[in-house]
Amino acid sequence: MNRTSLFVILPVILLLIDWYVFQAVKTLSRSATEGTQRIITIAFWGFTAISLLLYIIMQLLPPDSISRNTRTFLWAFIAIPYFSKIFAVLIILIDDIGRFFRWIVSLFYKPEVREAVEDTTRKTMPATDTITRSDFLMKTALVVGAVPLVGFSWGILSGAHDYRIRRIKLPLKNLPSGFNGMTIAQISDIHSGSFFNKTAVKGGVEMLLGQKPDMVFFTGDLVNSHAEEVNSYIDVFNKVKAPMGVYSTLGNHDYGKYVQWPSVQAERQNVMNVVAAHKQMGWNILMDENKILEQNGDKIALIGVQNLGFGPAALRAGNLAKAYEGTKDYPVKLLLSHDPTHWDAEVRPKFPDIDVQFSGHTHGAQFGVDLGDVKWSPAQYFYKQWAGLYQDGDQRLYVNRGYGYIGYPGRVGILPEITIFELVKA
Repeated sequence: MNRTSLFVILPVILLLIDWYVFQAVKTLSRSATEGTQRIITIAFWGFTAISLLLYIIMQLLPPDSISRNTRTFLWAFIAIPYFSKIFAVLIILIDDIGRFFRWIVSLFYKPEVREAVEDTTRKTMPATDTITRSDFLMKTALVVGAVPLVGFSWGILSGAHDYRIRRIKLPLKNLPSGFNGMTIAQISDIHSGSFFNKTAVKGGVEMLLGQKPDMVFFTGDLVNSHAEEVNSYIDVFNKVKAPMGVYSTLGNHDYGKYVQWPSVQAERQNVMNVVAAHKQMGWNILMDENKILEQNGDKIALIGVQNLGFGPAALRAGNLAKAYEGTKDYPVKLLLSHDPTHWDAEVRPKFPDIDVQFSGHTHGAQFGVDLGDVKWSPAQYFYKQWAGLYQDGDQRLYVNRGYGYIGYPGRVGILPEITIFELVKA
């Protein structure tokens, strides 16, 4: 389906959804006064008109005529209510399907029996109850539709910046005594181009600094696509400091592969600008290289690779063999690699002496349930390892849930994360 066809068909589909949901609204407001019913009708269809008008305007305006954040919020304004209405439509369908089959059955009965059958379509409870089956299902439909509407709206207003500290102990059997008890903070997937509340973002950085980590890791996706997205946040993230340094790497979005560039050189320059932003903030970016860390006379290796993803259409830009060179004889090796699929695809089978891989990428889909040992998210249907700590033998993978967000400008259930690791000798 081409863009022109979609431009015409989608508004028709949205109007049909609204017409269907309005039947429930009309049914439940029939006992209201005529003036109240008129207000409800105007409000309902007025919102529809505004939504469709915004959709048409965004399709007709050049992409760069409004900011990416404004465009994202306008899409959310349209998409969240309609996503919620689909749930209501499914419930209303139950009533209509039931009505249809009861009507079919009634055709085979005598008129007096048919009248009795049709009467049952208006009853859902014993005679002593006043609510009809139709009213019950219509109310249920509106309640079911309201739940995602409220949830996703709250996810923007609150969940987007509801930063949570997660504490993880990492027992490593070969850990030198000089590193025993050392703390590392990890953040990932900042996606600075999506932020809309700079004060809240600063609050998250202050939470991280309040933990006083010895070292900080950032595991990729500083921007959504364009290097300039981070410009207004450099003065926020350059405050991230630690005694043993801040180390970072690139994620798939940092390469700008999801937008059209005027030339290959412009695309390459964008990546160079992202790397420069890391350095401007005082972060040590590892581009297929390693850093030997020393503490109290003991040494361990920190390895950082460019993005290496092994899912469908994943970006592979890094070289782990190159990054690994010179680290073989060190007792502990820590790896910064943005995409968790790298662990099963290359790290475990080919580099069994890499002790821990620190990743991000999945965001936990920014939606799900994350309560103690109870975890569910749509992300689990796409990624074997999607949030938290995983272990295979002596090797471990940690998947950070992300600091920022992309697409949907919020989080529901899967909240933004600052991870604090403590290295301990196993």
